Amino acid sequence: MKKILSIALVLILMLTVAYAAGETGSITINDAIVGQTYTIYQILDLESYNASANAYAYKATTAWNTFINSDAIKGTYVEVDAQGYVTWKDGADAAAFAKAAQKYAKDSSIANQGSVTATTTTVSFTGLDLGYYLVDTTLGTLCSLDTTNPNVEMYEKNEIPVNVKNVQEDSNNEWGSSNDADIGQTVNFKSTITAQAGAENYVFHDTMSAGLTYTGVTGITLNGTTVDASNYTVVTEGLTDNCTFEVRFTQAFCDTLKANDQIVISYTATLNENAVIAGDGNPNTSKVSYGDSSNTKYTPNSQTKTYTWDVDVLKYTKNGETETALAGATFTLSKNSNGSNPIALVSEGNNVYRVAKTGETGTVTEITTDSTGKFTIEGLDADTYYLTETAAPAGYNKLADAITIVIGENGVVNATTEVPSGVNEVKVLNQTGTELPSTGGMGTTIFYVIGAALVIGAIVVLIAKKRAGSEK
Repeated sequence: MKKILSIALVLILMLTVAYAAGETGSITINDAIVGQTYTIYQILDLESYNASANAYAYKATTAWNTFINSDAIKGTYVEVDAQGYVTWKDGADAAAFAKAAQKYAKDSSIANQGSVTATTTTVSFTGLDLGYYLVDTTLGTLCSLDTTNPNVEMYEKNEIPVNVKNVQEDSNNEWGSSNDADIGQTVNFKSTITAQAGAENYVFHDTMSAGLTYTGVTGITLNGTTVDASNYTVVTEGLTDNCTFEVRFTQAFCDTLKANDQIVISYTATLNENAVIAGDGNPNTSKVSYGDSSNTKYTPNSQTKTYTWDVDVLKYTKNGETETALAGATFTLSKNSNGSNPIALVSEGNNVYRVAKTGETGTVTEITTDSTGKFTIEGLDADTYYLTETAAPAGYNKLADAITIVIGENGVVNATTEVPSGVNEVKVLNQTGTELPSTGGMGTTIFYVIGAALVIGAIVVLIAKKRAGSEK
């Protein structure tokens, strides 16, 4: 019986070796993501195997021998006997092993056994030597480790990271895709990155338009918990893609990410003097790069817009139906109904004034109309303002109350139920007083006339008496 069993074992071994010799295998990836590149690396040779007995004889390939026998791998993930046969160590972390293998392949420029960019949802590698393979993808996440025995099907379970950008509206503190602001105001932004397991080379890129001045990253959280600054670097110089700043996450941090982890990046900017008034607003655009540095991929752009508005004013008087512009009226603009704390402005010429930045020099708080009676104030938030007349033109009555200006959604000025589109300009009417009327007919004039006649009469009488006296 012992001889028979020995002969049977030899026959089984011979059949197994014969089955593996010269055989090739394939790896098929289902649910592949179009546009992503899938790359395979053969880490181990499969000398022979018996699938029904779950018996596999592996040895490291020449390219991977140093990796397999390194202190970080041997004894931690695999065991290697004196003949070079490799076996898996019980309880070892396969995902960590795959990550280490991925890094080694890139750092050591290991040749791959195939690389395909998906044009459909199925990617296939055929004619492969039997072995243990690492499958990597430019998603920045690992697809799988598996053995070709001989044909393997995998399913892509990874997803592209998602980046969603929002801006805070100061009037209600809500976050959305747009907001309104005064020039000089600090604007709060946040971008939420939905990460994926096996994340690789995550870099956040943010590009601000000319009307926004970046002021800093105020914090980063992972699932609501503050991320230590050692896990990322904020870069503002030497950037090659014309973005304003980048947040570069360390690979060690990326290695800790799980599917659907939420990374929230909070940062601020100031709306500056170059801001676009109304129109298309002032965009801020962000994206995330990820994956193999030799084939970097990007998430779609996510954009917010910050708007700032203007208001046109006409100072005039009215004679019948005729409107006449008035020069010499002086106004201030304030967010207080009593006109206190008037807004500092900078003249930009041609009767145009903009809201000043903090600390800006050459500012004014009063605007005096010229012969056109018109002026424009730019760089205003959607808010309620009060236009106060501090001096009226000569001969005209100064306004007793401030003019209320309400800038609403989409920059509409003084909209009402009857006129939802608002007004094109705020018209300020001044009334003049005429010369007060005289009363009592001729008034004192008659007294002057009578007095003069009496004086003349007295003089005539006096002269006549003198003549009469001299004739005697």
